[in-house]
Amino acid sequence: MKVKSYSIKGAMFMFLRQVKNKKTGRIYLSIVQSYRDANSKSPKSRTIKSLGYLDELEKQYDDPIAFFNEKIKQMNEQYASERSSISFTIQRDEHIPIGSTNRKNFGYAALSKIYHDLGIHTFLINRQRHAKHDYDANSIMKLLVFSRLLYPASKKKTYEIKETFFEKSNFTLDDVYRSLTFFNKHKDALQLWLHERIKRQHNRNTSLVYYDVTNYYFEIDEADELRKKGVSKEHRPDPIVQMGLFMDTDGIPITYGLYPGNMLDKQTLIPMLRRIQRQFSLGRTVVVADKGMTTGDNIWYTLSAKNGYVFSYSIRGADQDFKNYVLDPSGYRSISEDFKIKSRLVPREISVTSVRGKKIKKTVDEKQVIFYSEKYAAKARAERASAVEKAKSLIQNPSQYNRATSGGAAKYVKNLTFDAKTGEILVDAKQSLHFDEEKLRQEEELDGYYAIITSEYQETDERIVDIYRGLWKIEESFKVTKSDLESRPVYLSTQEHIEAHFLTCFVALVIARVLEHRLKGKYSITAMLESLRKASCSHIQDNYYLFDYYDEILTDIGKELDIEFGKKYMSLGEIKKILGEVKKG
Repeated sequence: MKVKSYSIKGAMFMFLRQVKNKKTGRIYLSIVQSYRDANSKSPKSRTIKSLGYLDELEKQYDDPIAFFNEKIKQMNEQYASERSSISFTIQRDEHIPIGSTNRKNFGYAALSKIYHDLGIHTFLINRQRHAKHDYDANSIMKLLVFSRLLYPASKKKTYEIKETFFEKSNFTLDDVYRSLTFFNKHKDALQLWLHERIKRQHNRNTSLVYYDVTNYYFEIDEADELRKKGVSKEHRPDPIVQMGLFMDTDGIPITYGLYPGNMLDKQTLIPMLRRIQRQFSLGRTVVVADKGMTTGDNIWYTLSAKNGYVFSYSIRGADQDFKNYVLDPSGYRSISEDFKIKSRLVPREISVTSVRGKKIKKTVDEKQVIFYSEKYAAKARAERASAVEKAKSLIQNPSQYNRATSGGAAKYVKNLTFDAKTGEILVDAKQSLHFDEEKLRQEEELDGYYAIITSEYQETDERIVDIYRGLWKIEESFKVTKSDLESRPVYLSTQEHIEAHFLTCFVALVIARVLEHRLKGKYSITAMLESLRKASCSHIQDNYYLFDYYDEILTDIGKELDIEFGKKYMSLGEIKKILGEVKKG
């Protein structure tokens, strides 16, 4: 049985146009395409390429007219071949060979375009030129990055699906693991390379940089030099690795650093800021971070390095004078019905660690911006409600709770003590458990109030708040790495392999953020990756592939990156031509 594919027929063809200038007599050559518009009865034409004057072209070609006529003939033949109908023969009893991989992804072409625009291939090829390796580090990096974005999995699983892409894959699984050592060696240089490319291509603004820390847990029995017990963001008891990340104002990562799991979040800022200033030559910059970074050492180091800061500040942990200022209704300006703001410029005493390790007092002049939001107040009350209910339940039924299960509620219960070994609640007949109404009242009166401290006293209150709110982008980046990219390296054990793994995750995140930036934030990273994942095709017969998914996101990505995602049928030659174009970078 023969089945004909969809056929597009048209009367479009190209020819060589010769136009004589009436004044000079010179002849101008151009390649023109003739076509018929659906709304017009007569044919139309458009210039495909302007070639130049015949007398000038004769200096390059023996016979320009013959040369370009032959070239146009080839172009018309190629066009006719691409637009002609195709017939496939289907054998009813044909079976799929075991181990066949007829399904391939084409959506990664968008990721490949950005990968090559950033020159990552050039960086790796240059670095490997003098190394004695028998594997292609660039091909392996592409596999690891594209798979991390579209099909996140272990290195072994990633290797097993390498045929999903139209890429060279003449390397072994052992090569993949060996390449991790190479990637780790050049991780700092690659981050700097990406920064310079992004600065040049996307006008990166580093007058403001955002900083935050997250961690990744490892299900291992014994801790090592990097993977250590610490405060896990997922509240797990396993050893963790700390990651500090700097991001620019567009949400594109600048650089990252890994630290032992027992290192506190606040201790990572100084080494990270020192490295980014030294290696990336940012000039003066303002660091934006949450209250976890608000320490005397971090503030003093930032100012000493001629930089600025915008940090959130814990009102509940502040002294009484600060709380009184927050709760004093005078000075507030109403921005809307449920939002008010005020600020003051005051000297504040901070505690700084000297070079000898002793704590000394320093005074900094800073602007303190306080704002109140009724929406935030309602959110705080809602979040506290469950803890209050648990506290009351604990008082009534203490035997049903222990140290681990009373989290969030214990602070509202007076006379609450736990057994040091078992964690069980100790009941004392002389001191019964009571609900701490005063504690609840103190917390409720501060609901909805937020404080930001900054060195940038010349900025308006509203601008400081806007700057700080940009921090959500880095928090979202961590969510992307943990959910969409599934970054936790389950099966890696050596430090250099773990470092290399996070480098590939960083590169993947940079590519995703650049794509998001180029589409002006119209779509989330999750939505874009889902569409690119679905932009796949199946091998039909000979060298032809059938595409079965297209949506608005692919349309916009295609327009921005000049990639055609909407064709239902493409030959292998057409696919490789598109992939070849995106690799030009």
